[in-house]
Amino acid sequence: FILAISMYSLSYKQMFLILLSFRVDISDTLMYVYEMLGAELLSSLYDKLGRLLTNSDQPSSWQNTEALLYGFQSIAETIDVNYSDVVPGLIGLIPHISISNVQLADTVMFTIGALSEWLADHPVMINNVLPLVLQALGNPELSISSVSTLKKICRECKYDLPPYAANIVAVSQEVLMKQIHKTSQCMWLMQALGFLLSALQVEEILKNLHSLITPYIQQLEKLADETPNPSNKLAIIHILGLLSNLFTTLDISHHDDDHENKEVKKLPVPQGPNPVVVVLQQVFQLIQKVLSKWLNDAQVVESVCSIFEKSVKTLLDDFAPMVPQLCEMLGQMYSTIPQASAIDLTRQLVHIFAHEPAHFPPIKALFLLVTSVTLTLFQQGPRDHPDIVDSFMQLLAQALKRKPDLFLCSSLDVKAVFHCAVISLKFPEAPTVKAACGFFTELLPRCGEIAPVGQVVHENGKMLLQAVIEGIGGQASRNLMDHFAEILFALNKHCFSYLSVWIKEVMQQEGFPSTRVSPEQKDIFSQQILRERVNKRRVKEMVKEFTLLCRGLHGTEYTADY
Repeated sequence: FILAISMYSLSYKQMFLILLSFRVDISDTLMYVYEMLGAELLSSLYDKLGRLLTNSDQPSSWQNTEALLYGFQSIAETIDVNYSDVVPGLIGLIPHISISNVQLADTVMFTIGALSEWLADHPVMINNVLPLVLQALGNPELSISSVSTLKKICRECKYDLPPYAANIVAVSQEVLMKQIHKTSQCMWLMQALGFLLSALQVEEILKNLHSLITPYIQQLEKLADETPNPSNKLAIIHILGLLSNLFTTLDISHHDDDHENKEVKKLPVPQGPNPVVVVLQQVFQLIQKVLSKWLNDAQVVESVCSIFEKSVKTLLDDFAPMVPQLCEMLGQMYSTIPQASAIDLTRQLVHIFAHEPAHFPPIKALFLLVTSVTLTLFQQGPRDHPDIVDSFMQLLAQALKRKPDLFLCSSLDVKAVFHCAVISLKFPEAPTVKAACGFFTELLPRCGEIAPVGQVVHENGKMLLQAVIEGIGGQASRNLMDHFAEILFALNKHCFSYLSVWIKEVMQQEGFPSTRVSPEQKDIFSQQILRERVNKRRVKEMVKEFTLLCRGLHGTEYTADY
């Protein structure tokens, strides 16, 4: 199925897309054939490949070899081949393939990657293919296939890779320093190394980390001393991205393994500080120095926050030693120039550490500072910062989920927060509206348990209802109706006596929420909402029906599937 491009007058790009679609079709067909023939198909492919590679009298074209390997790859990517009798033979044949073509080499790499789970169950075979992958890393034409394959092997086989770790790190360092690969592949390679290092002893991890990142830290130190310019910015973002991707997968506590159903060969959880935390503490002042010069640049700030955010997500409780100093740095950052990435990182800290008494004071101080600064931003005009508003609403919702006590702080202006959230419901950006709805669905159930919240809702709930009905009436995208319905459901469930009064007053306004609905239709909708306090799905159906009436779309073909 390798076609001669010279036969066609289409551009190379168009030809590539056609060939790619053919290959996808062939892959799908092989899946169907495998469903019927099972192991017999793999045996047939293996026999043909074996004859091709061992027949010295009639050398075959690389296309035939590539086609058979692609068949194996297609099946192995979708079907569990762990119990196949032919895979050991295939792994044994792969090193004997004479690779004379980039496309064949690519397929060899992807085939090895597709068999990474099999290699994890048969670690004795890793050495048959790992040298090929490491050799391919040095070829820029095989960048995507070689790096993605190494990442799969490091992820699936990490507990069997310590004997090869030094070689993998050395080769990876060499290709990184030579800048053979594009940025995205460099990030994948760092993720692969994170998986690899996770299975080593702490001393070995620190040793390899020092060797791996020292050149980048030295480069970052030089860049931090230079005057900001576009070239420096790209270099800084690249280095921060490498560190971020490395820390994303470097997990010595093996949190990801806890979610696996199969048994894993875990190492004992080491005592003492986490290696990632050790490194972060060592470079913390350098990162602060970089920030001091680049605080006006959202991309650099986002890259800095990404290092800590991904580390927090991976390390969870192991990140605890960094919490006080990170909270302080975030507070300084956000009070100087508010940016969404700082709020997102604050949300992660609230999610993981707010419930722990030892970390509550710095988390509380940061939460109150971010809230105060953002409320000031609302007074100045929030429309230019939908990303900040979106992140802020998500932070508030997370605080209510993880630590509702934050809303008991006397210095928190709950009424101002409530008003800002109502304003957010009217934003044109759907993600921001969705985040605001999420905040209210967390806030309203707390009316009874948090006195300041209950008081604000009872005094200002009509304003919220007005904004919700406006959105349903046509001011918001129809894709958001389920989220507005959840607010109505929460109001009905937790503030019923107030809602029954508010909805009557709001619906009495002439032409509200739409001139297309009659007073009778509004009254029917109101009564339906008030009656349904148990079935949220039914409330969503009512809201969808009413929004179509308000928009003049009810009964049209346009909304037949809505």
